[in-house]
Amino acid sequence: MNAKRGHVSADDAPATEPGDWDNAFVTHSADELRKVVAERHTRGPNKNPTKEQVTVRYSPEVLAYFRATGAGWQTRMDEVLREYVSGHKAG
Repeated sequence: MNAKRGHVSADDAPATEPGDWDNAFVTHSADELRKVVAERHTRGPNKNPTKEQVTVRYSPEVLAYFRATGAGWQTRMDEVLREYVSGHKAG
């Protein structure tokens, strides 16, 4: 059983091996720990960028509609816009 469904027991996690602790970081400083965690979680450049990051403004009604569809709403919005573009190409 997992945390979202209720009780979590020790049986839910496998036993650790000695090598699992080779890269462990021990500190008593929260600032030092934040720094190490941030360094470990930095992403490299996207090797095959398929989308471009931009800043846009949408009406609240449009955002409310797509957000109400749940996780993946931005992908669904992209699909709707791509469908519109494919039907309205200049030429």
